[in-house]
Amino acid sequence: MIRRTAPAIIALCFMAQTAIFAQDTEHSVTFTVDKAVEYALANSHTLKSADIDLEIKQRAAQYSWNALVPTIKTSGTLSRQNDIDSTIESANASVQMANAIAYLTTGRPGTTKKTKETESMHWAGVGNVGISWNFSLAYIEQIQAAKADYETGRISLEQSRKETETNVKKLFYGLLLQQENIKLQKESLEIARRRSVQSRTNWDNGVIPELSYLQAYIAYENKRPEVADAERTFKQQLDTFAFILGLPVGTDIALKGSIEPNYVEFDADHLIAEYGNATLDLQSLNATKANLEHNLKALNLSSYTPALALNWSWQPMITDAFNKSWTDTDNWNDGGSFSATIAWELTNLFPFSKNRQQAQDLKDNIRKIDVSLNTLKENQRLEVKKSIDALKTARDQIDAMDRNIKLAQRSYDMAETSYQAGTTELLELRDTETQLNQAKLGLLNQKYNYISALLDLEQALNMRIGETR
Repeated sequence: MIRRTAPAIIALCFMAQTAIFAQDTEHSVTFTVDKAVEYALANSHTLKSADIDLEIKQRAAQYSWNALVPTIKTSGTLSRQNDIDSTIESANASVQMANAIAYLTTGRPGTTKKTKETESMHWAGVGNVGISWNFSLAYIEQIQAAKADYETGRISLEQSRKETETNVKKLFYGLLLQQENIKLQKESLEIARRRSVQSRTNWDNGVIPELSYLQAYIAYENKRPEVADAERTFKQQLDTFAFILGLPVGTDIALKGSIEPNYVEFDADHLIAEYGNATLDLQSLNATKANLEHNLKALNLSSYTPALALNWSWQPMITDAFNKSWTDTDNWNDGGSFSATIAWELTNLFPFSKNRQQAQDLKDNIRKIDVSLNTLKENQRLEVKKSIDALKTARDQIDAMDRNIKLAQRSYDMAETSYQAGTTELLELRDTETQLNQAKLGLLNQKYNYISALLDLEQALNMRIGETR
């Protein structure tokens, strides 16, 4: 039964395999490593959020001088007084006094009549225009602190962009590595298929026993799910890549490139001397330290120097609002004023005050940053040396893998010839094939390790090398 149906089964399986693993590139988006980085920097969701954060800090720094802008307020009030008896009594007392004076001077009773309460007397209109300006020497340092905070945000965004660039490149080359692995597995699958078909022919012709044919056929069938699983994993990784780039998940992505590093010789001391002070981590710590120093100076100035406050107001007021003309200036009174005040909160001079404790906290945080700067410089030297050692190790491994591939290829060719002649078992042939594929994949792995170490070195020292060709 197997003899009659096996060729058809093998043919159907191969056709199904071809259909499953065929890739529709008609609507795919092709990325080189540079194009992928460019797209990610323009569309990454993480970077878009960081851009908004920087815009907030930039706006705060750009308009930090608004602390020196005077405050201008204006208002208008129409009010009704519930009880005006005292006002009327005062007015009538004035009337009596005027009549008495008139009698004493003329000998005739005064003709001025007493004031009678009306609804209009309850109402008054009051306008107010006020300008105030406060100044403290601390404002100057606060303006500088806002600018330093923006610089910190700018460096933070640059760090995020650099990290995104490094991650995209590593993932891109990692996907290329996985793609090459799948390619090798497919080549092995195709060789296993051809070997299975050839074994079937040899069995039909009585050249080999049925066991040899079955071994070849089973080896092919066992290889198929491995390739299918590798492709499913690769597809998931492409979805992750699409998400990082800012593309919709599920976008059909094609990769264009190869894992071929440019080999560069480095000296750790020279690199640190040339690029050590330009690293983003050091720039970030220095910007944070500058921000804290400006805040400390602002706090000290607010404690040890007085503040000046200037106030001017114009307050026109009209009473008996509905009985007098609002356009007649004689009906208005001005209750405005001007004042200049110097204020100094002496409590802030005491060492136990809240102000002085905040200043001490800022000093301690500045000291902590100094310690972090020293630690970062030492750690930087260590990381650079480790990266250079990793580059040398990967380069040595690449040279060794090149030699191994040549030997493994020769061993496989000899085993293939012996197998075709019937003097080598299938298991031995598969062992040499596995060794050849492992050598090829090992070479690609070491090239990826070299590129990865080069990218880490670039990020650590904030420099450009040109890691691939």
